[in-house]
Amino acid sequence: MTSQELFENIKKKKSFLCVGLDTDINKIPRHLLDTTDPIFAFNKQIIDATHDVAVAYKPNLAFYESLGVNGWNSLEKTVNYIKYNYPDIFIIADAKRGDIGNTSAMYAKAFFDHMEFDSVTVAPYMGEDSVKPFLTHVDKWVILLALTSNKGAFDFQFMEEKDEKLYEKVIKTSATWGTEENLMYVVGATKAEMLADIRKLIPNHFLLVPGVGAQGGSLEEVAKNGMNSKCGLLVNSSRGIIYASDAEDFAEKARENAIAVQQDMEKLLKQHGLI
Repeated sequence: MTSQELFENIKKKKSFLCVGLDTDINKIPRHLLDTTDPIFAFNKQIIDATHDVAVAYKPNLAFYESLGVNGWNSLEKTVNYIKYNYPDIFIIADAKRGDIGNTSAMYAKAFFDHMEFDSVTVAPYMGEDSVKPFLTHVDKWVILLALTSNKGAFDFQFMEEKDEKLYEKVIKTSATWGTEENLMYVVGATKAEMLADIRKLIPNHFLLVPGVGAQGGSLEEVAKNGMNSKCGLLVNSSRGIIYASDAEDFAEKARENAIAVQQDMEKLLKQHGLI
């Protein structure tokens, strides 16, 4: 999927919503535990209920890996279900991988060739040779961690040398490794006021923005500081949508919350003259 195709889908759906499939076996409705694959049963209903207002889904792999082989099977079925039924959806493997080159090459093969994700989140700490193997895959995307929304971000990401913060150096250096057509960045919504400065460094790249909703980030501030001429944003909401209810109406409630977010996004897209 190209950036233009992603933008066209944003315009069509009037939404830049990414739904995080952080599917916790301990939080899904109890009645699903009687099914043969509770995780997939939950994901399937969430996807069916929200696909028309979401442009992306982001399974967080920790929730699947923690269940061993069964979790991986649920993940693969989830990806295949989206690919077959809703092929316009952009699928993100929230894996945060990053290792020496030959190991990264195997991770890339797993997520892009075997699992057929469109993109994978990658940690940049080990440098260029740990990221480049992901970027060699045609029509796939790397989503590089730049400025995260957790409190531990202040441990390293804001360290300064010669008036340059570490996250700024990461962005400026890594932008030379790929292009606007295969490289996105993670920027937390709780750091929304810094998006304007980040946009000066990477004006045309797409940004994946977690932290809106349960984590308290402001969608309006994200759009004000981070939106560009192609929207350039995928804003993720996980718990606020998928756990809107723990009863049998969970998918219906998830849809209501997703529509509420989409309607806010539609207003912002109109304000910026994008639809």
